[in-house]
Amino acid sequence: MTTLFTWLESHQHLLFWAGLISFVVFVLSLLSLPWLVAKIPEDYFVTERRQPTEWKYQHPIIRALALVGKNVIGYGLILAGILMLFLPGQGILTLVTGLLLVDYPGKFRLERKIVTTPAVLDSLNWLRKKANKPPLLTPH
Repeated sequence: MTTLFTWLESHQHLLFWAGLISFVVFVLSLLSLPWLVAKIPEDYFVTERRQPTEWKYQHPIIRALALVGKNVIGYGLILAGILMLFLPGQGILTLVTGLLLVDYPGKFRLERKIVTTPAVLDSLNWLRKKANKPPLLTPH
């Protein structure tokens, strides 16, 4: 136990930066969430497969850079979220944000399953109502 306290004392600057990054991610999440939820098309979750985005029709190099950048940020947030589970910060929120950014098989099915949970859907539609957007439609 003494070794842990010694390590913490000698690495206070790391704890400061971890706390600061955690605070910034938390504030950015709170500020960007209503805007992001309002950007979701109302019929986005109705189809079985994700509809192609406008990025699909961009130049291949631009599309590849955007995809790599999004995944690098996502994996960075996942790593930071895991660390914040043990350090000060919003670990779960950061971890979920990272999981929503990265690409992996079954991601759209997972998103649909989460959104069809009544509490989540009600919260998302509440945010959309505040932005004067129609409620999200879900598969029946």
